[in-house]
Amino acid sequence: MKQLQFRMHDFVFKPSLVGSLLTIVCIPLFIHFGLWQFHKAQSKQRIHHAFNQAQTDQALQFPTIQSNPSLNVEEWKYKKVVVTGEYDTKYQFLLDNQMEGNRAGFHVITPLKIDGTSEYVLVNRGWIVANNTHADIPAVDTPSGPLTIEGQVWVPSKKIFTLENKSQHEGNTLKSESWQPVWQNMNMAQYKQAVPYQISDLVIKLDQKSQAGGFIRNWQVPAERITTNLGYAYQWFGFALATLLIYLYMSISRVRPESRL
Repeated sequence: MKQLQFRMHDFVFKPSLVGSLLTIVCIPLFIHFGLWQFHKAQSKQRIHHAFNQAQTDQALQFPTIQSNPSLNVEEWKYKKVVVTGEYDTKYQFLLDNQMEGNRAGFHVITPLKIDGTSEYVLVNRGWIVANNTHADIPAVDTPSGPLTIEGQVWVPSKKIFTLENKSQHEGNTLKSESWQPVWQNMNMAQYKQAVPYQISDLVIKLDQKSQAGGFIRNWQVPAERITTNLGYAYQWFGFALATLLIYLYMSISRVRPESRL
């Protein structure tokens, strides 16, 4: 097979077959990885903006299932909301493996019965420290009676990794007398199956200034490592450019004077 060759003045472009194949494969692949990281950074930047915007926006009335039967949960992410209701601790649970500084603890998740409806919404009331013996569940004080809470909407992820015995856990939570007070993950599908009432897909993270039975609430902006993703994107783009430059360097040579004749 005759090797591809182009000549221009004193230079000749004579790429190798292996080099050409590697370049054709690597450059699109590196660009694909770069765009993937770049789009991740853009997505996190939008989340960051929505999170910060909610701090200054006026609180919206929490959307109930009855008043919003076709609710788009994605449109409510990070919005500031207000709702009146009463805490019901029967199906309250502690979300395990939550860190505050270098201390381990739990997030207190309490269902709130929304005033004037039969619907409930889960409220993340904040962080409490774990006891010295982690198996000892800490006591949690909960205010009684009607109260108005304000907070930010959180949509729990549906992608859950757990080492728990799922079938055993689900079987137990279906019975109130064997309710599991500590959960490893925020599993909304499992929670809906376990409780006897209608629960919203949205969760409220209690506002830091609210006095409605809150604990430590140093909520973090969910869009982190934006600069890291951008750095990875530029790195992949740099690999693509470097591959092209190496390919050209290895394929272009100067014609020797004696070979011009």
